[in-house]
Amino acid sequence: MIQWFPGHMAKARREIEENLKLVDVVIELVDARAPHASQNPMLQEIIQNKQKVVLLMKQDLADPVKTKKWITYFNENEITALAIHVNNKNDIAKIIEVVNNKGLEQQKRLLNKGVQQRAVRALIAGVPNVGKSTLINRLANKKIAKIGDRPGVTKKQQWIKVRQKFELLDTPGILWPKFEEQLIGMKLAAIGTIKYELVPTQDVAAFVIDFLFEHDPNQLEKRYRLTEHDDMWDTFVHIGKHRGALESGGQVNFDKVAEFILQDFRTGKLGRITLEVPE
Repeated sequence: MIQWFPGHMAKARREIEENLKLVDVVIELVDARAPHASQNPMLQEIIQNKQKVVLLMKQDLADPVKTKKWITYFNENEITALAIHVNNKNDIAKIIEVVNNKGLEQQKRLLNKGVQQRAVRALIAGVPNVGKSTLINRLANKKIAKIGDRPGVTKKQQWIKVRQKFELLDTPGILWPKFEEQLIGMKLAAIGTIKYELVPTQDVAAFVIDFLFEHDPNQLEKRYRLTEHDDMWDTFVHIGKHRGALESGGQVNFDKVAEFILQDFRTGKLGRITLEVPE
């Protein structure tokens, strides 16, 4: 079981709980390559009956057939879900329209109770490194959020105006206290959500190789000329020689091999891969 709950995560949870009272809609970002693993169960607890929109981020790196299945799954559970490529203007326009409509729906209930109308407010939350900062910059149409590929770079909360439509509250990326299943931790490490220190890089790379060999071996053949995979040691040696991950004396550097594999996976060089389908 992987445990990780730094102080700033606990603080982020408290802040989200406090700020929920101020918003009409919660925008939850998940990674399209692992929509279940990257959904924060703690966030589900906190949100309760707020309107919610789930955005499947990085859909350009995910398997389009599986992404459709996930969208259907969320819709069948009465959750609005959109697959998003953060650099696609139509996707950004769609988010703005959907969030605004959801917010107005929520406000209608409040107006009926005599609450005064105001701008729609949304809170954006998700696991670290899911593309939140870039998305906020696209929504606001200017550079606001500090972008970092290190989990937990966004530390401070701020309200952001989105194209005269609604106000958006940014929150730090939060992970939950522990992953009940090792597999969830593995998937999150593979997509780059949790830091390497928590899961050894070689283990994560081995997980990716096993997954691909089972689900899409052609990609391994295409990228590494790997046609068989009986033993992880031999597989690493083969990829290391193929990619030139060698130390002096011609020894294969396994750490380097693992980094190559994860880099290839995360940048789509091993194809568009989704690590899970709806149960």
